[in-house]
Amino acid sequence: MTATSKRRVWIATFVVVLVAAGLGTWYWLGSKSSEAQGARKGPAPIPVVTAKVESRDVPVKLRANGNVVALQSVEIRPQVTSTVRAIHFTEGQSVKAGELLFSLDARADEANMRKAQAQVEKDKADLLTATRDFERQKELFNQKFISQAALDVAQNKVDTLRGQIAVDQAAADSARVAVGYSEIRATFAGRTGVVSVRPGSLVQPSSPPLVTVTQVNPIQVSFTLPEKELAGLRGAMVAGAIEVSVLLEGGGAPLKGKLTFLDNAVDTTTGTIRVKAEFSNDQGRLWPGMYVNVELAPRTIVGGSVVPVQAVQTGPDNRFIYVVGEDRKVTQKTVTLALVDGSIAVIEGVSPGQRIVVEGTQNLRTGTSVVEADRAGAPAKSGGKGKAP
Repeated sequence: MTATSKRRVWIATFVVVLVAAGLGTWYWLGSKSSEAQGARKGPAPIPVVTAKVESRDVPVKLRANGNVVALQSVEIRPQVTSTVRAIHFTEGQSVKAGELLFSLDARADEANMRKAQAQVEKDKADLLTATRDFERQKELFNQKFISQAALDVAQNKVDTLRGQIAVDQAAADSARVAVGYSEIRATFAGRTGVVSVRPGSLVQPSSPPLVTVTQVNPIQVSFTLPEKELAGLRGAMVAGAIEVSVLLEGGGAPLKGKLTFLDNAVDTTTGTIRVKAEFSNDQGRLWPGMYVNVELAPRTIVGGSVVPVQAVQTGPDNRFIYVVGEDRKVTQKTVTLALVDGSIAVIEGVSPGQRIVVEGTQNLRTGTSVVEADRAGAPAKSGGKGKAP
């Protein structure tokens, strides 16, 4: 190869190296410029879902587990020792007040009652005779044919028979009461339970109850509420009836009743107070011993600040929310939780109309820029500022 050819090869190699170095320098400067621009722009806004704080009246709903109890229940027992003659109802039957339930053997008591009544009639006849004798003795005394002592004897006989009539009349009344014990009647309207005897059974006052009668309409639901609700309950009861709803496990429309009883002491063990509500039970949907869900609203928070419950965050020392400013940056704000009811929370510490972060709070800090996102998590397309609900 000649000297001229070698010079041309070296010149071509130098040109290629120079071009490569220029391209490398250009690429390196361009990447630095991009990094500098990215640094000036800062981190990208975090997509979040926001909502405005609403102001409205919120009823404070209290929920509890209740137990259905009868207004009254009585164990039917005999008051005398006797034998069951007849049973006038069937097990599980509804009975009216005063309806005859059992008939006991009362033949001996009826005989004693007739004997006592006959004795009263005899005493009345003896008194009538003694009264006539006294009148005759009195005429004789006025005519000076008998002494005062004889007249006093006749008077004493009349007085004695009058007292004897009172005694025998009381005995007759006692016998009549004993006969009345042979008929056992329902003291109130209710439903009968299991009958433990049959006709011919010997019963006595110390025997097990013949049957239990329970009033099922109206009926009560007993439950407990926290003692902190005592003031609100008392105030609401003074103002008027408090409506109580009962939800049954089988579904259907809730039953409506009213609060009728507030216990006179707080249970120091549980910190709760016992209350009762009364319900009409025409359809028999409530039965003594059932467990039901109870709901009532004794008071209302007027003009409360309402937010979605997921917007309230819990920190190590307090609860807080993220408020979105006009510059689309968030600020952490401490709040007080007044009420949680399903999907909403009533809080104190924010003003109605302020926009808060509902979803996407995981990576937020005070000063973080945010952008509105749709529910699927992608940023909403609305000119870069996002669209609030």
